Amino acid sequence: MLDGKVTGDMATYVFSDVHGHFGTLDRLLSRVSPSSEDRIFMLGDMIDRGPDPMSVVRCCHDLPNSVVLMGNHEDLMLSYYADPDDPSGALNWAINGSAPTQTGLRALPADERVELAQWLFTLPLYTQTEVNGRRYLLVHAGIDPTRIALAPAEVWDEDAIDEMMGHQYRDDLLWIREDFWGVPTGLVDDRGEGVIVIAGHTPTLYLDGMADRPDRSSRGSNGLCRMVRVGACEATGGVADRWDIDCGCAGGAGFGQLLMLRLDDGEEIYEPVLEGE
Repeated sequence: MLDGKVTGDMATYVFSDVHGHFGTLDRLLSRVSPSSEDRIFMLGDMIDRGPDPMSVVRCCHDLPNSVVLMGNHEDLMLSYYADPDDPSGALNWAINGSAPTQTGLRALPADERVELAQWLFTLPLYTQTEVNGRRYLLVHAGIDPTRIALAPAEVWDEDAIDEMMGHQYRDDLLWIREDFWGVPTGLVDDRGEGVIVIAGHTPTLYLDGMADRPDRSSRGSNGLCRMVRVGACEATGGVADRWDIDCGCAGGAGFGQLLMLRLDDGEEIYEPVLEGE
């Protein structure tokens, strides 16, 4: 049911890569209207590029019953503030769209700026959840499948996933693209059982020529980026083992939209980015 809850049950929502487009996020949350009992996972990149990144940060900070992950843009910001005299940190952040974030930070009262900065430093790199008997690994950019064999497991339960993630490199969790989207993870077996990895970071339009076995075109009927599931094949029992939910907010109006994915029933709820927001 479009924009509706799973009747009588707590719902689980996932979204990512808002990139400063607070107006889009605000409209989407109004449509979805999550209750305090619903679970919400935000996979990073709240900031940069869009016009109101600090309102996005405050909104995500205040969401009830939520987990917010570190994205590569939050990591760039924190690296810069850890050593503001390092010109490479300033340059790396600047070429990734830091200007609106820096402006927003300067406009905040000092106590709020400190509060939000301290919170950003605590953001985890990944989390996991189970919905309807399926386990999902949630991470900003993806994982390195070649490092999974360092922590073999017969059953990918919570502890086994945590052990496997201990062998992943931080930079991959925040930045990986082709080496994740282009090959199977090995976390879903030929019966279709196992762990699905949900990530953002890579706008789905960029999956063309990068991803193995995308389930559909990256553009919806409105011409904007939409979610793409990747990797369904005989070896995975026909189950896509990687889901890309970055629907291009960073590209702004005419290119991107924001997705709220409900894991309980797979409902995809979109809100386009409008001109000027």
